[in-house]
Amino acid sequence: MPVKPSVLFVCVHNAGRSQMAAAWLSHLAGDRVEVRSAGSAPADEVNPAVVEAMREVGVDISARTPKVLTHDAVRESDVCVTMGCGDACPVFPGKRYLDWKLTDPAGQGVEAVRPIRDEIKALVEGLIAEIAPAPTS
Repeated sequence: MPVKPSVLFVCVHNAGRSQMAAAWLSHLAGDRVEVRSAGSAPADEVNPAVVEAMREVGVDISARTPKVLTHDAVRESDVCVTMGCGDACPVFPGKRYLDWKLTDPAGQGVEAVRPIRDEIKALVEGLIAEIAPAPTS
């Protein structure tokens, strides 16, 4: 991994899972990692239940907007984490690809989103430990 690895989170609508993952990575790793998220068919807005679930844990994603997945976003990332977008994500040699099997929060209330949020946090913590562990003193 480079000194500052870059991670791209991809889900279909870029309105739930990938937004939570990107927010957790930014929140937990700070400036040690460059973070992107995108969707193969982006929604108009981030799922309000996702915004609320993240707000409950002190992470504000209310100003985020879904973005379209581009070849450049994948090309510029060291790690590409897909979450249910199937083969819509382009594959480039030399990149690390992970596929996280997560429940889609679309159409769900905040009660259903909380366990997804917590599962994503655990996966992101594991990813940070691999690619950008905290500096030791």
